[in-house]
Amino acid sequence: MADTARLTQAVDHFADRLRAAPQSRLQRGAATEALGLARELVRRAQLLEDPSKEPREMPDAGMFAAADQITVAVHDLALVLTDEGQVDEAVRLVEEAQKRAGV
Repeated sequence: MADTARLTQAVDHFADRLRAAPQSRLQRGAATEALGLARELVRRAQLLEDPSKEPREMPDAGMFAAADQITVAVHDLALVLTDEGQVDEAVRLVEEAQKRAGV
């Protein structure tokens, strides 16, 4: 099992920034970016758990749920990551998504 502390810290930071963002920022794309990240993290977790099954897509629960969705998604992924390379890649995804979100 890999050390995923860096990953959960990165997502917690992104989630905190989303929660503090004004509604206008969320509407301008920050929430959409976060949902895209959550969906990718969940997809990766599902493929690691069972590569033979088609991953299910995380539903859109609305812009105010985006922070919670990335938090849940990263905790699911953190449970199945097995090496530092996977953690590094996931951290990169989070950091890039946060930059694109502008928060």
